Amino acid sequence: MSHMTDDRFEKEVLQSPGLKLVDFWAEWCGPCRILAPTIDSLAQEYSGKVGVHKLDVDANPQTAAKYGIRGIPTVLFFKDGQLVDQVVGAQPKEVFVQKISKFQAAQ
Repeated sequence: MSHMTDDRFEKEVLQSPGLKLVDFWAEWCGPCRILAPTIDSLAQEYSGKVGVHKLDVDANPQTAAKYGIRGIPTVLFFKDGQLVDQVVGAQPKEVFVQKISKFQAAQ
């Protein structure tokens, strides 16, 4: 899992092939802390298959603004540089696994 920045987002998510999951979060956000272990688990489970990134919205406001992130945590799914889905709020791991499976099956 990488900690994404505004500067690296274009190259590592939008210009990179494959499925990427980007967790928009902030240090002060309680639900973000609840979701963090799920994101960490997904990063380990899908290592080498799905790019899992975390983007701190306070430190990187440009990317959050570009995608209209209003509530956090918000997880955006990108496939081959295109935004394909999103999950808002601290959802169970199974929600993310189902979406990942759906997009991997569509390859």
